[in-house]
Amino acid sequence: MQNSASFLYKLRQNDKLPIRIVSPDFGHLSQLEAADYNAPQVTPYYLFLFMLDGCSWHNIDLQQYEAGDNELIFVMPYQIHDQPVLEQGANFIKLGFDESCLSLLPKQYPFLINPLNYQKVSFKRSAAMRMKAIFTMLLDLLKCWHTEAELILAHLNSLLTEINTAYFRLQGNPVDSKLSTFIAFKVFIEHNLTNHYSISRIARQLGVNTNGLYQIVKHCSGLSPKEFINKRLILEARRRISYAEKTTIKELAYGLGFNDPEYFSRLFKKVTGQTIAQFSKDLSGN
Repeated sequence: MQNSASFLYKLRQNDKLPIRIVSPDFGHLSQLEAADYNAPQVTPYYLFLFMLDGCSWHNIDLQQYEAGDNELIFVMPYQIHDQPVLEQGANFIKLGFDESCLSLLPKQYPFLINPLNYQKVSFKRSAAMRMKAIFTMLLDLLKCWHTEAELILAHLNSLLTEINTAYFRLQGNPVDSKLSTFIAFKVFIEHNLTNHYSISRIARQLGVNTNGLYQIVKHCSGLSPKEFINKRLILEARRRISYAEKTTIKELAYGLGFNDPEYFSRLFKKVTGQTIAQFSKDLSGN
């Protein structure tokens, strides 16, 4: 598999930032480039596709999404994603950048943690018009190789702020103290996924009691903290099965921090409804 960080860096459209934008008439790879850089299933950069007109279909972490006019799909680093299927004649703008770009921006954007576990954002008419204007400006800026990074980052900040606002407003769930704690919980799990810390230890780390953490995670995700962690571990297992080279169940279990491969296998079936063998068979199409 082609290294995807190398993909974004080598094919960037600015001499200072690893960032790339594509529209129906700009930014497409040549046949030679496409042959060398087949889009991998898993990439360590952020990807956004905004539909100006028409429909597109997406598979992200094995879930299906459809995006229409004034809707945006975002993909986070290390998620499994396939190339989108675009309706004939669809008009869109696609933007990719990595963590180094994000680190240069002046603030954080909680939607990038995806606390609501939904990766499509719809925009009201006024916000959609602003989104189009920002994307158009970024498209114009990235047509020039030597554009100052500050100009690109200023518009990227505006774009992510618009998306962040729409993500929480349209889901009817403002960034309150409960959601802030849940975001912290989700970040902690992402950074410590294979350590299998106890719920009480995680609660102490976040400055809440165990019952309080249970109520917050249940409120925000519909799952208990333990169920949330197990679901995230099995998602990681599905990702690794989907894009990694062949591995045994034992290797997969130990790689995810499980000491008992048989327990891991039972948990996989409990969460997915399939055995690991059945899941792998479905992926291969056999």
